[in-house]
Amino acid sequence: MRKILITGGAGFIGSHTAVELWNSGLEPIILDDLSNSSAGVIDSLEEITGKRFAFYQGDCNDRSLLEKISGEHEITGVIHFAAFKAVGESTAFPLKYYKNNVGSLLVLLDWMKEKNIKDLVFSSSCTVYGQPEVLPVTEATPRQEAESPYGNTKKICEDILVDFVKSKPGIRVISLRYFNPVGAHPSSKIGELPLGTPNNLVPFITQTAAGIRKKLTVFGDDYPTPDGSCIRDYIHVVDLADAHLRAISYLKNQAMDFYDVFNVGTGRGNSVLEVIQAFEKVSGEKLNFEIGPRRPGDVIQVWADTTKINQVLGWYPKFSLEDSMRDSWNWQKTL
Repeated sequence: MRKILITGGAGFIGSHTAVELWNSGLEPIILDDLSNSSAGVIDSLEEITGKRFAFYQGDCNDRSLLEKISGEHEITGVIHFAAFKAVGESTAFPLKYYKNNVGSLLVLLDWMKEKNIKDLVFSSSCTVYGQPEVLPVTEATPRQEAESPYGNTKKICEDILVDFVKSKPGIRVISLRYFNPVGAHPSSKIGELPLGTPNNLVPFITQTAAGIRKKLTVFGDDYPTPDGSCIRDYIHVVDLADAHLRAISYLKNQAMDFYDVFNVGTGRGNSVLEVIQAFEKVSGEKLNFEIGPRRPGDVIQVWADTTKINQVLGWYPKFSLEDSMRDSWNWQKTL
């Protein structure tokens, strides 16, 4: 059984990817510093899969820990999620973000080359597109100047990967630029678990419905969109996890020193107000929300052209926006 190291594997997307790997005959080895996740996720993964995954608590910048992992497991590939991801925090503490997000990739690549670990799937983001001039965005859409240090770390990491592969290190890499992950595992045993104030829309919705927060603020209803609110491409986390499985499997059949990039989204955009309406429909809850002023730095609208990942990886999303809202609400209720 191929062993795949998942950095950030106790996090939202990483934990769901661990399940998809195991269901497909791959064994996840989980590394996470628990800075934005919980050790209880490892117990939940065992409940879902019946398997206790090897778990290492620590930082990807810690080369000695990577040495320990490769000394105890024959790692054949890596899926690299581990990164700080709060846009506002990155603006306040840019050096923290560059050290963690960029620094950890450098340490990881050096370790992979030395240990002859061939395959890497990198967690990138649609933030690299900024506010594109033409929609939907394809992989050939020019990357814009980053709106935040967080977004810039994703651009820099992509550039590092391109240059690294050109140096012929004997590694194969795919960067997945994903859009807005939402939802939770249908078992309601794992889901998005933000520590403190959420950075994403859907946890704000579910926490407001659960009475944890008094109200939800929609930042602007005067944008040039059909209902005036911002538009994003919301993708169910299980669909996103499946894209990582397909990417790591695809790499196995490619020649060495390979690099490619794929968008992962649904191929359609939904506005903030449409997301709220979908949640109210499936939950039966009336959401207390108000319209607030625009938020600086918000992209007006962006969604993916998914033709490439459909055709090359054979990947298509299976879950609808309503499915995502239902699973998010069921997960919130278990909390």
